[in-house]
Amino acid sequence: MAPRVLWMCLSVLKSIPVLFITSVIVWSYYAYVFQMCLFSVNNIAEKVIYIVIYHPLLAMMMWSYWKTIFTPVMSPPKEFLLPGSVLEQLQQDVNQINRRAILMQFGKTLPTQCRTLTGEMRYCEKCKAIKPDRAHHCSVCGRCVLKMDHHCPWVNNCVGFSNYKFFVLFIGYALMYCIYVALSSLKYFIQFWSARDSSSHMGNLHIVFLFFAAVMFAISLLSLFGYHCFLITRNRTTLESVQVPVFTTGPEKDGFDLGFRKNFAYLFGSDRRFWFLPTATSFGNGLTYPNRNDDESKDLLLGRHQQWSEEGEGEDFV
Repeated sequence: MAPRVLWMCLSVLKSIPVLFITSVIVWSYYAYVFQMCLFSVNNIAEKVIYIVIYHPLLAMMMWSYWKTIFTPVMSPPKEFLLPGSVLEQLQQDVNQINRRAILMQFGKTLPTQCRTLTGEMRYCEKCKAIKPDRAHHCSVCGRCVLKMDHHCPWVNNCVGFSNYKFFVLFIGYALMYCIYVALSSLKYFIQFWSARDSSSHMGNLHIVFLFFAAVMFAISLLSLFGYHCFLITRNRTTLESVQVPVFTTGPEKDGFDLGFRKNFAYLFGSDRRFWFLPTATSFGNGLTYPNRNDDESKDLLLGRHQQWSEEGEGEDFV
């Protein structure tokens, strides 16, 4: 009973950042649409323009946000899990050289090209599995995550292969949302401070706080979005920018960098119509990745790498 209660309490605590962000967005909607557009803007045409531009931005931001939250992260399939016999052999043998040989023998048929700094197979002690390339164990989620970028408390989810595109779109649309709200409310923010009547309608305080909140969030999001745009151009994750991936040939910081166009296409897909929609269009299966040393004629990006789609979410991943 106690562990279950503890688990429920932790789940509630982990949901607080999401509830906070959602509450801020709901309040900003009230402050912008009602207090500013309907009650403060006198020109009808100006009201319509503000509201017509505002709602698509809000819709795209919320769509991307909820897709980031509710898209399940993908973990290594059962082929990467050590079978009982191999696991028992590994646990009984305390010799590090023998353990390394056991893992190398099991993993030689798996499509991995990344290793530890000592050249061993990347093995997760908690999941009892060989880690696919670019996969890492998340201590918060308690599982290995394919192409893990980071665990984000603001979405209460890991950001990885299955939802990284949605995360990037979310922070991009959130930045556009904040900039638009700040610029369109600036005029009424200035009017509030320059008003001679100190008993100005209290509703205008919402506009003041809305402007300050939009500016502060925009500044924070600008640096975050800019950083992830840089990572996309290098086909690099946040974890890989801290810990350089090690290939069979040695460490290489830009080992997965295929050039800007291919890096962009690898994340957003080849169909321009869906680049900026939070739909699954990324190439690959989350397990194998082309690297810059691949022969051009064997480029996996358009060859063996299949495009991951929402219809494939039900594959047998653990």
